[in-house]
Amino acid sequence: MPHDPIPTGKSDPPSSLVFRQVSKVYDDSLGGNRFALRDVSFDVPTGSRVAIVGRSGSGKSTLLHLAAGIDVPTGGEVLIGGHNLGTLSERSRTLLRREQIGLIFQFFHLLPHLSVQDNVALPELIAGQEMSEITRRVSQLLERVGLQDRSQDNIQKLSGGEMQRVAICRALIRKPPLLLADEPTGNLDDANSRLVMEMMLKMAAEQESTLIYVTHSGELADLADQVWSLHSGILET
Repeated sequence: MPHDPIPTGKSDPPSSLVFRQVSKVYDDSLGGNRFALRDVSFDVPTGSRVAIVGRSGSGKSTLLHLAAGIDVPTGGEVLIGGHNLGTLSERSRTLLRREQIGLIFQFFHLLPHLSVQDNVALPELIAGQEMSEITRRVSQLLERVGLQDRSQDNIQKLSGGEMQRVAICRALIRKPPLLLADEPTGNLDDANSRLVMEMMLKMAAEQESTLIYVTHSGELADLADQVWSLHSGILET
């Protein structure tokens, strides 16, 4: 029985992420259909920084989930590195996500029973990389965010801003071509929000990762190269 191709390695396409007339429809409680996204099309050049703004329920998180291959569209195509996510099995999408995408969430999603170092190292450990190389890379990233002296601390000892810095390091550990962040500063105060956002933008640029982030803050959105708006599932670029 033939298997669909499993993405390996990191490609360097002209566009990191492409949506072609993508729609996502959910069944509502009354038996009808609810459009989370309607015919969304865009092309994100490699290395770009794009902010997406919109009210709660406008489709921002749905768009990121489709971009990450966590979900698949009802209609249209989502392409990453030339791979059409809708034609891949769930296993292949998972492998592609591991190789090519870094994810940052509002509520960190760190493992409370692990140290700072082990939380950052986890994606590389899962991928089976050499421990010596992982340790070197983790040390570089933690130094970059000012947390190298906290590497052996339990994650629960950190502040919210420090936890998000750890989450950024974890997302960047494999040098992903595409970085997706869903309200990465939504759980932080204003001072930490600006610090964490600027840190994320700078580190993504240093690694030449394309960055797409959702934010409710107009001030933080303006730090991106482009700001897109979502209204009731319709994208305005």
